[in-house]
Amino acid sequence: MDTQNQEQQNQQSKQALPKKKKKKRWGWMILLLAVIVGAAGAAAYYFTERQKPATAVEDFLENVQQMDFNGMSALLQSNDLTALDNADIRTAAYTGFFQKINQKMTFEIKKNQFNIQNGTANVTAHIKYIDGSDIYKETISEFLRQVVSNAFSGRELEEEEIQTLLAGILEEKAASMEDKYSETDITYPVIEANGQWKIVSLDEETVKIMSANFKNVEDEINNTIASMDETSDTGETQTPEATADDKIDMSSEKFTIRYTQHKVADDFGGSPCLLVYYDYTNNGTAASSAMVDVNLQAYQNGEVLSAAIPESNDDAIDQFMAEIQPGATVNVCQAFSLKDMSDVTLQAGEAFSFGGGDTTSQVLKLQ
Repeated sequence: MDTQNQEQQNQQSKQALPKKKKKKRWGWMILLLAVIVGAAGAAAYYFTERQKPATAVEDFLENVQQMDFNGMSALLQSNDLTALDNADIRTAAYTGFFQKINQKMTFEIKKNQFNIQNGTANVTAHIKYIDGSDIYKETISEFLRQVVSNAFSGRELEEEEIQTLLAGILEEKAASMEDKYSETDITYPVIEANGQWKIVSLDEETVKIMSANFKNVEDEINNTIASMDETSDTGETQTPEATADDKIDMSSEKFTIRYTQHKVADDFGGSPCLLVYYDYTNNGTAASSAMVDVNLQAYQNGEVLSAAIPESNDDAIDQFMAEIQPGATVNVCQAFSLKDMSDVTLQAGEAFSFGGGDTTSQVLKLQ
């Protein structure tokens, strides 16, 4: 009997041992699972927090695309958008132009340097945007032509009319010219404040993008006019290269000019002057004149000759100042004071052009 009891006790002991090991194994697994879940939760929290500054930059750039100034301001720690006013971006007259330009902007977040302890980040966005340099050049040239035309017709534009004229030309050029893009990377410093991630301040590069690479519409026009005045005061001394076989003959979107003849006459003071005749055709879409469209200069002995007033009346001189309709052609004349009877080099090009533009030249033999 005692032997049977002993065997039963031994069997029960053997059966109990595996159960204890099994409980111990499950305990470690539960602990490991808890660690994994905790780590995953921490990683998920970090990932979520890390995305917030990048999302703030994405939201800001989307507001740039839509020209939503309130949305932009809300995502800036400084709430300051005054830099936009320096570029005329918030000027009502130009709103339509800038809206069309900025809607074509695209971007992609490329890097996110995130510091969870300090609540800061540096988010880099790669931005593709409209480069409006060519649009602005064409706009300013056309604007100056129209202002000169109005001035010679005795009409002075008011400030509001000037803005309206500029805005209309900007939109017209933007619609007619092929889009030219530039690309850049901008790193935005972002900071967490009161549970919200915001860009520290509006930077100059973003303003440049929003204004399509242009500082200020009206300032640029004033600078262009000042530059022209300075060039006029100092005079251009480098005589263009040309030969007697070359002829003034060029076409542009605005006009076509072709040399027809030249002769020497007397000016109103009895001194010799040079009369240069050429055919002018208006290739534009509105009435214009050779005086507004064409820049003709004469060089003699390395100096620029000044304009002269001939002694005799000439209808071709009147035609130089007269407006003609698109498609029309007239023979015009410009007069220059002569230093002597040596050769004169002519150079013709487009008035108010940037960087010189296209030109055509020829040498005139006076004797």
